[in-house]
Amino acid sequence: MSDMSIAMTSSRPYLVRSLNEWILDNDCTPYIVVDAGVQGVQVPTEHVANGQIVLNISPGAVRGLVIGNGALEFSARFGGVPMQVFIPLQAVMAIYAKENGEGMVFGSEPGSPDPEGNDDAGQSRRADERPSGRPTLKVVK
Repeated sequence: MSDMSIAMTSSRPYLVRSLNEWILDNDCTPYIVVDAGVQGVQVPTEHVANGQIVLNISPGAVRGLVIGNGALEFSARFGGVPMQVFIPLQAVMAIYAKENGEGMVFGSEPGSPDPEGNDDAGQSRRADERPSGRPTLKVVK
């Protein structure tokens, strides 16, 4: 039996949960970068810039944070207005500590939708090819 025949679920939810815990255990503030253009994302659109939004997910900033296997959700106030936020985990592009930038940027995973919408199954990019227009993570102090 070949190891290639075993289909694995996405590692992203497990990594987001563990990195969030690691950041909090080190007395830092977890921030996530979200692709606001992914279907199902419910975030305050007035705070979206260049198709992305950066959100503080620390316990002092959000209530009822649940990082499930399919989505991340919580309630928070934006400009004093309460809102329920829902983010499919495929839209989480990065999680990092505000204080030092330590964390992880996520690439695309097998089986997930292509960000450009070209789902060419069986076609893979070479490791040295970089997609054009791909968002990058910047730490703003």
